[in-house]
Amino acid sequence: MPRGADEGDLPYSAHMVSSQAARIGRVNPGLRRNRAGAGLAFGAQGLLFAVLLTHVPQFKATHQLGDGAITVVILLVSIIAGAGSVGAETVAGRLTSRTALQAGLLWIGLAALAIAAAPDRLVFFVAFIVYGFGLGAVDAGTNMQAVAIQSRYGRTILTSFHAYWSAGAILGALYVAGTERLHWTLGWSIALPGALVVALSMIADRVLLHTEGDRSEVAGGAPAVVVPWRPVLMLGAAMVCFYVTDAGAGSWSTTYAHDVLKASSALAPVAYAAYQATALLSRIAGDRVVRRIGVEPTVRIGALIGTAGLVLAICAPSPWLAIVGFGIVGIGLPVVAPLCFSACGTLAPGHADQVVARVNVFNYLGSIIGGVAIGGIGTAFDLRYGFIVPAVLALVLLFLAPAFNPKPVDLQAVTQ
Repeated sequence: MPRGADEGDLPYSAHMVSSQAARIGRVNPGLRRNRAGAGLAFGAQGLLFAVLLTHVPQFKATHQLGDGAITVVILLVSIIAGAGSVGAETVAGRLTSRTALQAGLLWIGLAALAIAAAPDRLVFFVAFIVYGFGLGAVDAGTNMQAVAIQSRYGRTILTSFHAYWSAGAILGALYVAGTERLHWTLGWSIALPGALVVALSMIADRVLLHTEGDRSEVAGGAPAVVVPWRPVLMLGAAMVCFYVTDAGAGSWSTTYAHDVLKASSALAPVAYAAYQATALLSRIAGDRVVRRIGVEPTVRIGALIGTAGLVLAICAPSPWLAIVGFGIVGIGLPVVAPLCFSACGTLAPGHADQVVARVNVFNYLGSIIGGVAIGGIGTAFDLRYGFIVPAVLALVLLFLAPAFNPKPVDLQAVTQ
């Protein structure tokens, strides 16, 4: 019997649904448990990421850090996360994606505890760099699991996993707001979610999908699988286009509303909240939209909606219009990332883990470009001009839409 045949390990295509996989996805309680477990991992990642991101002002005050030091930390975390994604690919290939994700969850949970207990800046910096490696491993591992589960379901379900991430991020931001109101110390506020992620890693093997690693070697130990770079680069370019916008909304929307549009300190954060709230809604609805109209039209419509929202935010004369603009961006663009990972499963059936890990690296490239380009232009001129960068890249997605529906490639045949 072929590897994974007993688990319904069948190629997924947006245009071809396997009746066997669809039947398994509907009736197999174990597969539903796997889906819920992977969703929980996505949510835990989003929650912890938001908890750390929204504690930046407290980090600055506690460790006496300036904006430059925080920028360096963010840059280093993004770079190290790319290495973590490659590390997850190695672990998934030799063992399983479940093992890679479980190890990554333990890694980020322990790193968060180290950040919470950091007595000085040196330990703080080292702990955050360690967290960055785990961040990349969990990002890759969760998407490997999601692609494998989608393959067994035989229908589009991947955007729903990213909805868990958005929900976790919103919950994390609300949690931090609550702990601040209750005057919790910085250490305890971070330690609790860190401990929860550690606890999740301990039970992850019971709920995540078991998949065999890609032990794809020929005689003599030489690797037998070569991932075709052209479709990977096309999907990677789409990831960069999205994450430039995502990083811009995350890092600069609040500052833009406050400094440029003169929003109050209470109103300015609503710009980012609007983006995340509509991102959650778009990811909840994304799978149904793809099933109804197809993946390429979904990407093109999302790109147009996202561009319209960014143009509104750029031209807004008041903070409320900018908030509406960022909300519109959240309606259109956040389906791009999960559909990129979904395309990885279509591109390389049976070897999706490798493609997922490599496409995931472009996530961090986009985050770096988004944070640096928008901030740099904003510093030199005005943040209003900085947001032109993601607006242009959102339009580029119109031309990259065909990459989301690639033809399956026989990776074993590539080497012959």
